[in-house]
Amino acid sequence: MPLPDRTVTVAAAATVLWAILAGGAVLADAPRVVHAEASPNGDGTYTVSATIRHGDTGWDHYADNFEVLAPDGTLLDRRVLYHPHVDEQPFTRSTDGVKVPQGIKNVIVRAHDKVHGYGKDTVTIRLPDR
Repeated sequence: MPLPDRTVTVAAAATVLWAILAGGAVLADAPRVVHAEASPNGDGTYTVSATIRHGDTGWDHYADNFEVLAPDGTLLDRRVLYHPHVDEQPFTRSTDGVKVPQGIKNVIVRAHDKVHGYGKDTVTIRLPDR
């Protein structure tokens, strides 16, 4: 049985390795909400805090906001993050005055970055009574 052409074998191995590394990098770079919590304010709104992990590399690639969503996906609030957090990982930020309609018991928190968009790792919070 003849041996396979070495050039083809090396090229195939390089292609497989590149696909594995590239796929892992894309998944690793998506922003992840690793913790979130809500506390009621005296006016019926909530303060929502999110802890986000992301491989910020600088101004061209960083987690640039997080959102608070109703269970049906309705946007309730967005906290814009104005700068990269390269040396602060994970980091926690809050948004105040989140108006949640009566009857909603849970909200979803998701993060966004400038390159990959919304990360798949979200946190659902059970809201405390107002």
